[in-house]
Amino acid sequence: MSVSGPVPFIELTTQFQAMSGEVMAAVERVFTEQKFILGDEVAELESEVASYCDARHAIGCNSGTDALIIAFQALGIGEGDEVITTPFSFFATASSIARAGATPVFADIDPVTYNLDPAAVEAAITPRTKAILPVHLYGQCADMEPLSRIAATHNLAIVEDACQAIGAEYRGRKAGVLGAVGCFSFFPTKNLGGAGDGGMMTTDDPELAKRLRRLRVHGDVGGYEHIEIGMNSRLDALQAAVLRVKLKRLDDWTAARQRNAQRYAELFAGRGLGDTVVLPQTMPDCRHVYNQYCVRFRHGIRDMVMQDLKQQQIGYAVYYPKPLHVQTCFQHLGYRAGQFPESERASREVLALPSYPELPAAHQEQVVEAVVAACRSALTAKTCRRAA
Repeated sequence: MSVSGPVPFIELTTQFQAMSGEVMAAVERVFTEQKFILGDEVAELESEVASYCDARHAIGCNSGTDALIIAFQALGIGEGDEVITTPFSFFATASSIARAGATPVFADIDPVTYNLDPAAVEAAITPRTKAILPVHLYGQCADMEPLSRIAATHNLAIVEDACQAIGAEYRGRKAGVLGAVGCFSFFPTKNLGGAGDGGMMTTDDPELAKRLRRLRVHGDVGGYEHIEIGMNSRLDALQAAVLRVKLKRLDDWTAARQRNAQRYAELFAGRGLGDTVVLPQTMPDCRHVYNQYCVRFRHGIRDMVMQDLKQQQIGYAVYYPKPLHVQTCFQHLGYRAGQFPESERASREVLALPSYPELPAAHQEQVVEAVVAACRSALTAKTCRRAA
């Protein structure tokens, strides 16, 4: 099927145009005040994010990656310690553990949610384990009740990688308050995205919050008095000003993403594809915010589907094509291909389709028609190969 025009995977200009006056006024305010690092603008954003996440404290930093690193530093996790996490995530999930001086230990995922499998986490615990790092992948919280129980039993901290999940909920509680520290990213394509890099840490612990604030400014307690070695990870006031404008619209954008997910489910229904296309599921008692809408293609046809979509100028992305345990930089950890079968299977089968809030319904229809046609073509080709 040929579409009437290209369908981008993500398109940010429409969103900006709808609020450009307010955004530019906020930027101009920062330039007028000439206060570009931290300051009142960042403090106001921190207060607003804390309120949104139902957290007592929110601390801005310059990226989601730094948020994770600082969180581990603040918890005293470093050399000789192990942190259990998923191999099916963005690279920063594991690299932040290594950057803090600790060792990433991987555990496999649940094949439905793509989040950490609690049973696999418990099996990976050793005397050196100090924390669990669940990732709320694609915008849905990990199964936190059993993870919290495991953490309590073994006296482990939980750091949430909530970089894709601002506004997500688990049993009525927001992502970011389900562990000791929650870590968020404001990369421009996130549900709440800035005009560059930015990050945030949330916690209910006042002493931990104080240390997080200190570590983001070189361990300085004021007056150039450094009581520990931190890092330079201050949030720009320009980013905070932009994010404050956008935060007010976040729930509306989330509702639009959820409508897109429902529309995809309706469009794919009754297309005769059986188990070939597996749509994402929202777990009971969860609020899924759909940072990505990821479809699973069975029977080894995903890459053939991708080729067809590319020819038809239908946007897509693979999150993530190579699990972390087989990345070159982690070879020294001793993992091997085949060790985490669900993560590896997901990396071969998952494909993200366009899902941004302003996505026109007509574009979704084009996407589904193209995907259905591509699936049928791929299945026919595989059947012919077997017959030959």
